Amino acid sequence: MHPKPSTLRAWLGILVVAVLASPPPSLAFDTPLSDQAVREAYFLGQRRDDSMARLLNRYTQFLPAPATGPHVFSVSFLTPFALVIQQSSQRLNYSAQQAAKEHHPDDEIVSISIEILLTPSYGALITGPTGSRSGSPIGIQLRNPDFWKDFKYSVFADGMELKVDSPTGEPTYRCDGDGGCELTGAMVHFQFPAKLFNSGSATVEIDPKVADPASADFDLTRLR
Repeated sequence: MHPKPSTLRAWLGILVVAVLASPPPSLAFDTPLSDQAVREAYFLGQRRDDSMARLLNRYTQFLPAPATGPHVFSVSFLTPFALVIQQSSQRLNYSAQQAAKEHHPDDEIVSISIEILLTPSYGALITGPTGSRSGSPIGIQLRNPDFWKDFKYSVFADGMELKVDSPTGEPTYRCDGDGGCELTGAMVHFQFPAKLFNSGSATVEIDPKVADPASADFDLTRLR
């Protein structure tokens, strides 16, 4: 038995209303942040506990060690919401009013950080000529702490490459009680305007040029 035309029209009307009332699917994280979102992020940062750490860990990917070459250990992709949480957690005597005042919706950024570790095949000591003259004997040297500058860094938003301008970084060391320190790796940072990430995915690729590149894919629909 077929439904009456009037009944069919009624069901179609309900379906149209339901579709129109449903929120549109989110393609990426929130930007610009609303005042309420800034306030919520502020209080999440003030917790300074395991729940806050677990939340921020959602914005970091940990990569497996390669067979050879340096180890790109982790890649963090901090959205404006995550950055407010981080800033709130790092500052003492910091109020929700200050967080709201210091937040500038038109200047929101995404901050990307990469941790690189040295490995047995790419260590703190390297072999090289002991002098500038041709034929100089080969000796052992310390690796340049700015080794990370020789890497190539690429960022893609929904498949489109974004230009990485002037990454910054600093070497990391392990020090003993006698004051001796050994190079262990580096931290590398760069930023982009948040508005460039208006799609559902982003990829960060790191090419050390002496080994296979590493990459981290982020599903931006799962980040806030």
